[in-house]
Amino acid sequence: MYAVIETGGKQYKVQEGDVITIEKLKASVGDKVVFDKVLLMSDGENVKVGTPVIKEAKVYGSVIENGKGKKIIIFKYKAKKDYRKKQGHRQPYTMVKIESLSSDGTPSPGKPEVEASAE
Repeated sequence: MYAVIETGGKQYKVQEGDVITIEKLKASVGDKVVFDKVLLMSDGENVKVGTPVIKEAKVYGSVIENGKGKKIIIFKYKAKKDYRKKQGHRQPYTMVKIESLSSDGTPSPGKPEVEASAE
């Protein structure tokens, strides 16, 4: 069974037990999250596609880690003009472990504490 969810403006294909790195959520380590923007749900033989989302479907997970990604360097330069600007950036992320998928909206064992809504 797998699902395609949307969070942080991106889409992710998830299954039970997957660990995904997504855009930062306002949740601390150990919090339960629920993703209600499920675009597609499949159980192996039946595929449900939302228009654009499946209203009753939910994906449950828990936050493993909040952190920052690898540093990238932004270097702006103009030849012969003595203009150089160096800047670094580390994108914040949240690492989530997918615990269960639900096509009918029934909650998994343990009530979720934080709703991961469209941001």
